[in-house]
Amino acid sequence: MLSFLLCKSKSNVPRIVARAASTSTSSPTTSNHIATPTSAGPTPSTPVVGTQAPNHASTWSTNQRTRPTAGSGPRFEQTAMQLQPNPLSAMAMIAEEPIRVVDGRKAVCDGGLNGLGGGPLGHPKIYINLDQPGARACGYCGIRFEQRHHH
Repeated sequence: MLSFLLCKSKSNVPRIVARAASTSTSSPTTSNHIATPTSAGPTPSTPVVGTQAPNHASTWSTNQRTRPTAGSGPRFEQTAMQLQPNPLSAMAMIAEEPIRVVDGRKAVCDGGLNGLGGGPLGHPKIYINLDQPGARACGYCGIRFEQRHHH
């Protein structure tokens, strides 16, 4: 079955686009129930419980919905979660990054690796005060810095 959409192009000229209609049934978004796969394997209408990212199992924001329920609703046609991209969590990757030890009281972070810089449109150069004990994270990229103890 085909459905037709009225879209506007970059020049604001309306055009008609044909699109194949989805065969999956959408579940109501008000339900908090997430079905788990059965031993016989998931059926197309049964949502599969997946992690948010391969290296981070839970949600990282209070208003974030779990991965299967986030893809439901009128905006999503392709709801087969195994076909969707599943990128790694940046929070877990930056947590694996070692803490950079600095000799002075201030650390300079520009987001680049080995002083390459973040570029004119990326991470600005910021200074991080390291007077307090413990590691301090950059507010833009999350790289942690700590002052080397001299005593």
